[in-house]
Amino acid sequence: MLFAAVMLMMTACSVSYKLNGASIDYNKTKTIQIADFPNRAAYVWGPMAPNFNNALKDEFANHTKLQQVKRNGDMKIEGEITQYSQRNKSVSSEGYAAQTELAMTVNVRFTNNADHTQDFERQFTATQSYETTQSLAAVQEELVNQMIKDLVEQIFNATVANW
Repeated sequence: MLFAAVMLMMTACSVSYKLNGASIDYNKTKTIQIADFPNRAAYVWGPMAPNFNNALKDEFANHTKLQQVKRNGDMKIEGEITQYSQRNKSVSSEGYAAQTELAMTVNVRFTNNADHTQDFERQFTATQSYETTQSLAAVQEELVNQMIKDLVEQIFNATVANW
């Protein structure tokens, strides 16, 4: 009888671990549609939008089993880059700017056709700082790529990781 009770408990309980953080029911969700995000920011750095779009698609390709489709996906991610700006972050003792902060914001619309309670429209922002003694041209590519990585992780976690 003890053996039967243990067997019943083992079949009734199951634990699922996902090493990539994604919690997707692949029985219901098989495809994802990721639209290219246009750059609608007032200040534009040319490679930003293509780099962001590629990184977002790569994240889902590398960390989920979802097939990416052009239309009618079980999940849909679309949006636009709405802001790319810089501002003085700190001032030196001489009264000059010591650090400058870059900020990048994207607006994301997420639709989950298997569970519309998870749908949302939300803005995600990432920032990076650099010393004002450096020129923006010297650090822009590295800092933008770091912000893109941060934004992609935020979007991935908000859409499929359910964090």
